[in-house]
Amino acid sequence: AQCAVVNHQPQCSCQDGYQGDPFTGCSPVPASTPPPPVEAPRNPCQPSPCGTNAVCKASGSVGSCTCLSDYFGDPYSGCRPECVLNSECSRRKACLGNKCTDPCVQAACGNNTECRVTNHAPACNCLAGFTGDPLAACTLIPVTTSTTVAPAPANPCRPTPCGLYSGCRNAGGRPVCTCQRGYKGSPPNCKPECMVSSECPQDRACARQKCVDPCVGLCGLNAQCQVTNHVPLCACQANYTGDPFVRCELQRTPLPTLPPSPNVTVNPCLPSPCGPNSQCKPNIETPVCSCLTNYIGRPPTCRPECTINAECAGHLACTGERCKDPCPGSCGRSAYCQVVNHSPQCTCDEGFTGDPFAGCTEIPPIVPTEGPLSCDSTFIISCTKTRYFVFHIIVQTTLLLRSVKKTNKYVFVEYLCNIVKIAKPRSGRKCRIRPFASGATTFFV
Repeated sequence: AQCAVVNHQPQCSCQDGYQGDPFTGCSPVPASTPPPPVEAPRNPCQPSPCGTNAVCKASGSVGSCTCLSDYFGDPYSGCRPECVLNSECSRRKACLGNKCTDPCVQAACGNNTECRVTNHAPACNCLAGFTGDPLAACTLIPVTTSTTVAPAPANPCRPTPCGLYSGCRNAGGRPVCTCQRGYKGSPPNCKPECMVSSECPQDRACARQKCVDPCVGLCGLNAQCQVTNHVPLCACQANYTGDPFVRCELQRTPLPTLPPSPNVTVNPCLPSPCGPNSQCKPNIETPVCSCLTNYIGRPPTCRPECTINAECAGHLACTGERCKDPCPGSCGRSAYCQVVNHSPQCTCDEGFTGDPFAGCTEIPPIVPTEGPLSCDSTFIISCTKTRYFVFHIIVQTTLLLRSVKKTNKYVFVEYLCNIVKIAKPRSGRKCRIRPFASGATTFFV
């Protein structure tokens, strides 16, 4: 502390950098601890985890990949267009702009012509009764009444046999085919420099069928661009920060910070490096990734068990992204289920009829009439003490009919005239029923 005399009185005060009671003692002012710097959130889409022709969309700390419009496939390994070569389309269509389309739509045929597709290539021809250049115009063939004029030699380039992106030249009655400028290959398989980025060098991307630098005009001020696997990535220059796609500004000198406490642990799962449909568990300083429940594969490419029925076995169906038995709850009462090509097929139980999906009802009993019974029919009779049933079964010798409801069992004997000689039939074949269980009542018909 320091002392100063004011109006004959001593006045004590703490020196600069000290605080407290100057009459008893001053202590140094504790240094203020600046707040820890706020770490900018990590963009899970930089670098992009997606394959070619796919875009990454950040959702929290996880990036999900989707194919570009008109592209198909696995966005994590690479998406492809509908077609790249003509051979991937039907013979009456051509691969134009990565789509199988009718090449005659873009064919510049003249008046009085028609366009036909031959092996993916459009060909302009004059209509019947017309002649001329089908690429310009065809005129009506004049009718001659005098001597017949010798026909003009056929042009081997009409229709052109050269295919798409090629030109045809008549060389002494023979067609000479060459690829158009800017296209490569040999007719009839001329193609542009590229159709997908994978046909370009790693530091180039396919744009308008040309391999170009994808970085041109992409990044913002004070940012630099680097191409990785055909995908441009923007990043701020050293000592700059901000949005590299808009503007990067000079980073201010950070305030001095205290060293981190040795007791503070860093969670390696924040942010998660595992990808979509996965979970992260920290193991000391290492993240351990695994797929979520009901998902298969390995991070970062975890996927559901199925998305369509074709990904399941024939006796299972894809329900809720899982292969399950489609039979439970599909059939009505007194019906059983079988799976055919992923679909449940319901059938009424034996002895029942009706709609198996709604419910089957018991076939009403038929009481046989007394008298001779013709045994050559396809019906046999099951006799119990309470009811009679008719089943449509072909019988040849002795059959054992077992009741579903565990009633008395009976053996049915069909007496064919040449097998058992009991009585000579006079009015058709006769049937006799003898009991299977002792003490049961014998029935005759």
